[in-house]
Amino acid sequence: MKSQVRGGTRWKRFAVVMVPSVAATAAIGVGLAQGALAASFSISGQEFKVKTDSLVGNDFVQYGSVNVGKDLEGKDFAAPVAVSGFSEAWITNMCQSVVTPNVPFVGDVTLQLTAGTGKDKVYAKNIYLDVSQLKTDAEFTNIDIGVAAGNLAKAPGKPGIQPNTKANPYGFGQRAEVAKLSNVEQKAWATTAGTFKLPDLSLSLHRGKSAECF
Repeated sequence: MKSQVRGGTRWKRFAVVMVPSVAATAAIGVGLAQGALAASFSISGQEFKVKTDSLVGNDFVQYGSVNVGKDLEGKDFAAPVAVSGFSEAWITNMCQSVVTPNVPFVGDVTLQLTAGTGKDKVYAKNIYLDVSQLKTDAEFTNIDIGVAAGNLAKAPGKPGIQPNTKANPYGFGQRAEVAKLSNVEQKAWATTAGTFKLPDLSLSLHRGKSAECF
């Protein structure tokens, strides 16, 4: 993976992700689905960080996959991910940050986004999260580990393999009725959601990397 930009960076490469995401993946182990795509779009060349006090999600599913895209130099790359899905999720005190390196005349620039910092929580419906790293305290209700990814959905309309992807239906998967995560720190490449409500949304740009969420 080559995400660093050298001195010839152009301003058009200074593109930052405006849609926040938070990931919930079990620290149990994920089998990567060979040749699968985790999302139905080409991902950006910038991995982002998310930190949150808590996430509670219903109808949790997880399977392994691979994200593909181009780095900030326009070169093809692929990144293994754990894809997690929820029918609904509630998130408390969320922070997302992404660093664009080597902006001309400025240096590194960090975009920081916060939401759900007041009485109202961030709410997501039909959300999928493509995660490369996670640190959290997790509790699962009625968990099944080792389910074939193609059989993750318990009923029509419930989360399973993300639509419009080529994830291996015979690969490793796991599911639970409820997932409760606290003290979440994660790195991710992509998020998709049917609905994303962001109370108390605040977005700011900072020079350097001191404003990263962790």
